[in-house]
Amino acid sequence: MTKRGVFLTVEGGEGVGKSTNLAFLTERLKAAGIPFISTREPGGTELAEQIRSLLLTPREEAMSELTELLLVFAARAQHLEACIKPAIEQGQWVVCDRFTDATYAYQGGGRGLSQSTIAQLESLVQGELRPDYTILLDAPVAVGMSRARERGELDRFEREQQSFFEKVRGAYLHMAAEHAKRYRVIDASVELEAVQQQLGGEIDSIIEAWLA
Repeated sequence: MTKRGVFLTVEGGEGVGKSTNLAFLTERLKAAGIPFISTREPGGTELAEQIRSLLLTPREEAMSELTELLLVFAARAQHLEACIKPAIEQGQWVVCDRFTDATYAYQGGGRGLSQSTIAQLESLVQGELRPDYTILLDAPVAVGMSRARERGELDRFEREQQSFFEKVRGAYLHMAAEHAKRYRVIDASVELEAVQQQLGGEIDSIIEAWLA
């Protein structure tokens, strides 16, 4: 019988270094001989990537908060059925750049949408499936936004006010406290080498637990 793969998500606000640290994480898995796929949300499949473009591209017509929420879950439904679930069942690890915790943080915390509405959609789209582990890269909003601006043109979310991102960060930290067994919080405000030292230790412990 094939051993079930691990569903590992990486979360965090803008400018916390997710791309760089995801690359570090996946290199660690390669070195350990762990079978895995790396994916992202919104996105991960051809159809879901088209929905991602709708969500992130700045446009003149304002997108309603409910439209945004439903598009996020539409992309997630496709992603789960076409990519995430099959990989996990085949024994591969799935490393996902953001998942439903991002919805609770951005649409719930940032936009102020009802947590119960998000929970209903979570149950409808995911059933019982939840991440096994979540890495939260955390940094003060001012630090993250400064880094994000240095990257170049901002997407539709990155153009929000600092108060929006303070709410997003607060929601993430609340979830980390509420789900302490699942979450691994990394201080992403320090130098990259120190961030990856923390991250490497957490990943090694997760690998060790899976191989045991």
